[in-house]
Amino acid sequence: MRAVALYGTLGSLVLSALVAAPAGSADPATAEARGVEAAAQRAAAAPVSFGRCPEAESLPPGVQCATVDVPLDYARPTGPQIALTVSRSKATGKPAERQGALVYNPGGPGASSMFFPMVAGMPEWKRLAGAYDLVGYSPRGVARSAPLSCQDPAEFAKAPTQSPPDPSASFKRERIAQAKAYAEGCARNAKDALRFYTSINNARDLDVLRAALGERKLTFMGASYGTYFGAVYATLFPSHIRRMVFDSAVDPDPDQIWYRSNLEQSLAFERRWEDFRVWVAKHDDVYHLGTSADDVLESYEKVRDRVTREPAGGTVGPAQLQASFLKAGYYDDYWASRATALSQYLKGNPKPLVQQASPRPQSARDDENGNAVYTAVECNDAAWPRDFATWDRDNTALARVAPFETWDNVWMNLPCAYWPVPQQRPVDVRAAKGALPPTLILAAERDAATPYPGALELQRRLPGSVLITEKKAGTHGLAGGANACVNGYLEDYLLNGRTPVRRAACAPHPEPNPVSLDERAAGRPRHVPYAL
Repeated sequence: MRAVALYGTLGSLVLSALVAAPAGSADPATAEARGVEAAAQRAAAAPVSFGRCPEAESLPPGVQCATVDVPLDYARPTGPQIALTVSRSKATGKPAERQGALVYNPGGPGASSMFFPMVAGMPEWKRLAGAYDLVGYSPRGVARSAPLSCQDPAEFAKAPTQSPPDPSASFKRERIAQAKAYAEGCARNAKDALRFYTSINNARDLDVLRAALGERKLTFMGASYGTYFGAVYATLFPSHIRRMVFDSAVDPDPDQIWYRSNLEQSLAFERRWEDFRVWVAKHDDVYHLGTSADDVLESYEKVRDRVTREPAGGTVGPAQLQASFLKAGYYDDYWASRATALSQYLKGNPKPLVQQASPRPQSARDDENGNAVYTAVECNDAAWPRDFATWDRDNTALARVAPFETWDNVWMNLPCAYWPVPQQRPVDVRAAKGALPPTLILAAERDAATPYPGALELQRRLPGSVLITEKKAGTHGLAGGANACVNGYLEDYLLNGRTPVRRAACAPHPEPNPVSLDERAAGRPRHVPYAL
């Protein structure tokens, strides 16, 4: 699945011996299972010591930081270690009200949650912050947790770049060459460590973090990709879970991970792209971009054609334009600002579009790092088609009905076709009936990044899980957002352990205000799902 920051813009058939664990068992690979147990015991014996955060983390004084060591290779638990950076805000309530640590991961792969303790000051999180230490961290390879890089950040952020909806044979050859070079860069920089960036290792790291925090059982909330390795954790360590929230669930079916997930995602983004255009058309008195979704599309294509010929501000070409509007597929908080940027550009004022869509040099290093981890984890996790002909056939057909995101999603993930290390068989996520405590799944019915059928599949595979659906809405990442009904179910579960019997529905949150340019989503983590 494609992330908001895109590969190359700013925007296999080889299987390992890894097999899925039987429901309720520990890890399938005996050496790694013993390694996780040894690493967790070591972490519990020397609990994490929090102190002042390094300046590089840019966190306020109320947040504390620490590091937790995890093995690079769990088959060699005393071998090379990765120091995961961890952040925390202590529970603000009375000691008797404290329920332990709530660990959060925002997705990716490649996203950090070091910012998470800062939500303690927000009204939507006040009660949870009273009961829990809010804990964030950077997974292996991310940010300052032994950062992975595959490409010069300046090259990664180069702009303007092209994004043709119907790419020519020569353009495809160019992107194939770039994908091969990127995969080679990952191997050259990471060397033998490259194969250890996997979802199963992220789940193992989470168990070591649990032990280091002094928690006998884990309370965890994962969003987007965080739901996937959270589900892997639930499969491998069911007896270690206290409470678990899956916010915007990835489809855990091994046959979907990850190639087919991206096809489904591209199709879902087409539907969400239409939702945005319908909303813009409804407010034609504000934007003057057309009174129908087709009219708004024509306005968008006019802008795309113009920036193809003459990039806006010298930096916004069609790929940067598309990446910017992809964010509107994740969060409707962006709808008003994006519609305004289109409208103003067509009136002769390119400044809003340049401001919203231009790459930011100051974030290039973090963007490249996040993309490198994303690529390594997804390419390692599962078999990808090894011949471009398969990608070309599948996505040429898909682009006929879903042109908005399809080819950019291909270019994001194409390094996996040329990946230089053996790829694994995905874990068969599942739990035996009664093996898990109740878990909570949050899903928006029109979420494009993690389409709704994935939430249904996750609930099927985890007996006893409860699904909360925001109807007729498409926000990716619901916890602490604009829907009070969803937040109510989340609070009741995390504070009291209560859930509906099996499923519940919430009415959609209000549509965006067309005259407000408040991008509330702008400060959120990149909820990059899988090939997001």
